[in-house]
Amino acid sequence: MSLSESTSQTTNDAARWERRRRNTFLLVLAVGFLVFGAASGALYYALRPDTLRIAVGPPGSDDDKVIQAMADAFAAESRTIRLSPVRTEGAAQSLALLGAGKADLAVGRGDLEMPAEAQQVAVVRKNFVVLWAPSGLATKNSKKKPTSKIKEIAELAGHHVGIIGKTAANAVLLRVILSTSGVDADKVAVTQFGTEHLEELARDPHLDAFMAVGPLDSKITSDAIAATAHLRGEPKFLAIETSEAIALKHPRYESEEIPPSVFNADPAWPDDKVETVSVSHLIVARKTLSETTVAAFFRELFAVRQAIARQVPGAAHITKPDLEKDTELPVHRGAAAVIDGNERTFLDRYGDYFWFGLLLLSGIGSAAAWLRRYLNRDEREENTGHRRRILAMVSSARTAESNQELLTLQREADGIIRETLACYDDGSLEEEELAAFGLVLELLSNAIAERRATLQRGNVEAVRGPATTMARGSGGT
Repeated sequence: MSLSESTSQTTNDAARWERRRRNTFLLVLAVGFLVFGAASGALYYALRPDTLRIAVGPPGSDDDKVIQAMADAFAAESRTIRLSPVRTEGAAQSLALLGAGKADLAVGRGDLEMPAEAQQVAVVRKNFVVLWAPSGLATKNSKKKPTSKIKEIAELAGHHVGIIGKTAANAVLLRVILSTSGVDADKVAVTQFGTEHLEELARDPHLDAFMAVGPLDSKITSDAIAATAHLRGEPKFLAIETSEAIALKHPRYESEEIPPSVFNADPAWPDDKVETVSVSHLIVARKTLSETTVAAFFRELFAVRQAIARQVPGAAHITKPDLEKDTELPVHRGAAAVIDGNERTFLDRYGDYFWFGLLLLSGIGSAAAWLRRYLNRDEREENTGHRRRILAMVSSARTAESNQELLTLQREADGIIRETLACYDDGSLEEEELAAFGLVLELLSNAIAERRATLQRGNVEAVRGPATTMARGSGGT
């Protein structure tokens, strides 16, 4: 091989190795970006907190204050759940937003019309029905303690009841109580007052009885009873003796008892326990909301409940739903799993993600293999050219006229072998391509060996021929 050919060969080898290093670097870089992107995406998805939209209203109400305090507590202490309050005009609108898919959670009263896919998550509070009638003020000359004209619900027919709170649900609830108690609801006049008009309610002389719906420690209910007692005489609390029948016919209501002295100690209001019904304010969620998300919300809610109660006392009423009671509104499976202790394990929840990760890694590996083949296409094309060159050398070897020509072919083949093995070591060639190269190389080796043997026999015969002739001539002399 001449000096110029050697220099050219060295230059080609250097260029090839530089190209291989560049391709390998690009391949490693591409795979690194893919793995980093997949890992970052999976980590972000796994660790990012879920933000739940919760509809509540009206603004400034007890429910609104509780939910705002809950959202603040979640933002400060929870790593998995965030709450985004959506203010509404009231519980009915909150439930409508839930049904329309514009909220993930909603605070609503249990006897309102619920969306088809609503399920309860937690009880915000229980609202007790309190019915009472004024006994009238004692006159100066009267020694007899005044008594109420109305002593039981059956006597409300033909009278006028003032209801605290302008929600239509309170009026509907009163009609249920009246009808179940055997009173024609159409014969009872009803007037509803806003919670800010308690003084007006207490002074209205046309009202014969009053009704409030709220927690037993509600300041609104206590103030209303105190106002009517001051202006109209001591209250006579009316028992709802059909409370169990109401709860049986209408599962959204529950039979309850008002304990004595809950509204006042001296004098005791009431002076004995009073049978009544209650309706719950609930946090409800869409049935399609993830079980894992609802379970996380439920756990966080009861983890921060005490902290919320220190800011908003009404939060102390938040309780878990009763799974054993047959209610119209089922408990969401996420909350039920936490209550029962049947939460799915980590593998149960994320097993599908692991399988997806394996498939993703498999896809990345396939993509990397394809990319490597694409980047090494020049080496494969060069290897194909080498095979063609060797096949051409086979023909040349079979027609070679001297051992020097065969030696030149062998040296050229050695150079091709060296480059091919370097490509294989670099990962540019696959096993199948190396096997194909081996076949044509074996063919060349056989052709060179056969031609060399043929040339050697020819040389021997050429030497023997003159020697035989010379020997015969000498014998004749």
